[in-house]
Amino acid sequence: MSDMIRPQPGIMEIDLYQGGQSHVAGVANIVKLSSNENPYGASDKAREAYLRSVHSLHRYPSTDHASLRGAIAEVHGLDASRIICGVGSDEIITFLCQAYAGPGDEVLHTEHGFLMYRISALAAGATPVSVPERERTTDVDALLAACTERTKLVFLANPNNPTGTMIGQGEIARLAAGLPPQALLVLDGAYAEYVGGFDGGATLVDQRTNVFMTRTFSKIYGLGGLRIGWGYGSRDVIDVLNRVRGPFNLATAALEAAEAAVRDRDFVNKCRSENARLRAWLAETLAEFGVPSDTSTANFILARFADAAEAQACDEFLKQQGLIVRQVGAYGLPHCLRITVGDESSTRRVAHAIGQFKGAR
Repeated sequence: MSDMIRPQPGIMEIDLYQGGQSHVAGVANIVKLSSNENPYGASDKAREAYLRSVHSLHRYPSTDHASLRGAIAEVHGLDASRIICGVGSDEIITFLCQAYAGPGDEVLHTEHGFLMYRISALAAGATPVSVPERERTTDVDALLAACTERTKLVFLANPNNPTGTMIGQGEIARLAAGLPPQALLVLDGAYAEYVGGFDGGATLVDQRTNVFMTRTFSKIYGLGGLRIGWGYGSRDVIDVLNRVRGPFNLATAALEAAEAAVRDRDFVNKCRSENARLRAWLAETLAEFGVPSDTSTANFILARFADAAEAQACDEFLKQQGLIVRQVGAYGLPHCLRITVGDESSTRRVAHAIGQFKGAR
């Protein structure tokens, strides 16, 4: 390639995103607990809607996503005209960086925040700024202190991935109120459905024009394979994002499955309840083995080991047992393993294996 053909500044600083591992060479009967997927899959109603969509494969999908936006608005008590849908919440994050950040601008995220914040900022030519957390929990004072006249976006996952920790509504409101006037606070609620009675920040979005919320169908709804997410914000921000959104960014099958999924509240409530029960059991059991974790509000726990060497050794041991969890060195947590809360069988199996590992040392 010619030396004169070069990518935009920032692109080559991006480390390729590594998804959760899904297989181990030579090991059968794998249990994947590395990607925070719903162990119960998608609801029957979502599956049925997906299958029905086969009859319209020759038709282009809706460009305005009106039916899905209406369903989301009805279920969550929101204004449908202020909702945008994307290819996972990842695409909404990309839209935000593309629309509001560029060369010379800064995009803030917490120290152990979702890797896509940094990736999307660099792709837009902006400068990502990592802000220290306090014991793996968002530090609002640190975020406010890190803001400058160049700050355009502040990303906050609540609950956070990969720590599972979250901060309260009062702290989020304080953060929003203290931001410089040119900055937009983005509340990433990918795991919001796992917190009973939590709206992901929607109330604050309705109260302030400098707050935006993202959500996904990839976690509790079990539709990670279809890639559907959505965002909620002021009309002005939604208008801007729709100008960079491709007209046919979501397939008909995805739209129809997501609409059925969001309306199936019984399934969501069941998944939330089972996750909470097994998450508590897993955390307590691992603590008895000498593997602590912070209180998680998501569908995973962040297991802490003595050091990076022990975490890696445990990971290798689990792989040989057919159990795949997630190393999180890329998140600045090399001494930890993120473990998805699976169904009853897989949760008990991974806990037993970690107990064996610790007992053998």
